[in-house]
Amino acid sequence: MSFVFSEVPHTSIVRWQKVKDFLDSVDLEMSEDIEVFVVAKEDDRIVACGGVSGKVLKNIALDESLRGEGLALSLMSELLKVAFREGRHELFLFTKPDYQEVFESCGFKYIEQAHHQVILMENSYNIDLYKKRLRKYKHTGDVVGSIVMNCNPFTLGHRFLVEQACERSHWVHLFVVKEDASFFTFKDRYRLICEGLVDLENLTIHEGSDYIISKATFPTYFIKDKRQIDSLYTELDLNIFRNHLAPQLGITHRFVGEEPLCAVTNEYNQQMKKLLVRPSEFPAIEVVELGRIEYGGEPISASRVRKLMQHNRLEEILPLVPPTTYALIAHMMSKEEEK
Repeated sequence: MSFVFSEVPHTSIVRWQKVKDFLDSVDLEMSEDIEVFVVAKEDDRIVACGGVSGKVLKNIALDESLRGEGLALSLMSELLKVAFREGRHELFLFTKPDYQEVFESCGFKYIEQAHHQVILMENSYNIDLYKKRLRKYKHTGDVVGSIVMNCNPFTLGHRFLVEQACERSHWVHLFVVKEDASFFTFKDRYRLICEGLVDLENLTIHEGSDYIISKATFPTYFIKDKRQIDSLYTELDLNIFRNHLAPQLGITHRFVGEEPLCAVTNEYNQQMKKLLVRPSEFPAIEVVELGRIEYGGEPISASRVRKLMQHNRLEEILPLVPPTTYALIAHMMSKEEEK
């Protein structure tokens, strides 16, 4: 059976709509962040498609009547050509467990799953290389703490949390979320964190990785019950952390700040307390929830700082952030005024 493959860029509105119609026909939602689709046609009818979004392959779908015709392998081959052409050689995909064998036949390897409903796969052994690199930073002790932070931007509230964790631990590993889906770039966030914590001696700051799953890249198009999205994302993220990352560093505790303002983050913290200690072949990780510091009767938070930036209230930001963060914000706001 002969299939004709072609690319559909997001600028091609009519062809993009046809891809959406095909996805609708197989009961899948089109992801909004797809940069380009590869489609397979038979007699001018779309019978398969797949999209590229950064390092993630998404919206991979086939006409059910054509399964077993070698179409999946051909589609993945064409998708990989497009990704490689763009310099993206290390790729990921999220799929249902039912399709694991299909993607394994295309060269992808299983990493982790969540609730037997979603699995993460990659086309390399990079997670093994990453775990090997992590082992170089291992420290032993009764309490080896960990923190995962976005810091958008780094505030005195973040500083307080890390200080508290360091006081309670022999060593602390801080992972900075790498995904550039924040107001402040990863480069700036990482620099501010390093500069703001330079005096803490029992701390390793890690640049984060593709294995600290960002909700910005977590797909939802094949999850029918949208109420499950947050719980599946949380479980997958924490399973990777507990089963793959933490053992390399001997992590025993994970520190988080109380979240009185954001219901979603608070729910993540509560799920963390359950998922990191449930029976498993991997060591349990105790979750320690620390109180936030306040200024002016309100918790110091990154969202509070960003809101003040939006209203051009620079002087009110000064008591909420370290000097290095304040200097960057002042520079950003002065540049904005010049426009």
